[in-house]
Amino acid sequence: MEIILYLSVAVIAVAFFILVLSVMKTLKSLGTTLDSVSTTLNGLEGQLQGVTKESTELLHKTNLLAEDIQRKSEDLNTVVYAVKDVGHSIQKLNNSVKKVSTSISTELERNQTKISQVVQWGNAFIELKDKWKQKKDQPSQHDVTINSQSPNEAYTQEKKVKRARSYNN
Repeated sequence: MEIILYLSVAVIAVAFFILVLSVMKTLKSLGTTLDSVSTTLNGLEGQLQGVTKESTELLHKTNLLAEDIQRKSEDLNTVVYAVKDVGHSIQKLNNSVKKVSTSISTELERNQTKISQVVQWGNAFIELKDKWKQKKDQPSQHDVTINSQSPNEAYTQEKKVKRARSYNN
């Protein structure tokens, strides 16, 4: 029985040795894996810091761009309001011109007879002035006939007569 006891202790010792070797091999493999994970995490941490830095810069640039767009939008609003005011001013000017032209045309229609009389009187005055000037420029003899006048004088005389007849009608 003693042998069985020694043999069982020897088997337990060998089994324990094999168990220790396999646990050691597993732990060594686990150590290698953990080293690889650690290296990967260190690289990932560096990349994450780079991405964080770039994201911060991008956010800063986006904020600057948003502020610039806001300023330009406000400037553009000023221009739009100015153009709108110019449009209103032009519309008011157009309305004023319409009113003035309407009142002028109404007055012209109302005073058309008076205007035509003034024009007739003016033409008559011009004709009288021309006749007076012609008489002043002509010699005192009245026996000069139209046939003895030059062609230009005859044409002028005929033109005056036609003008006087048109005003009288």
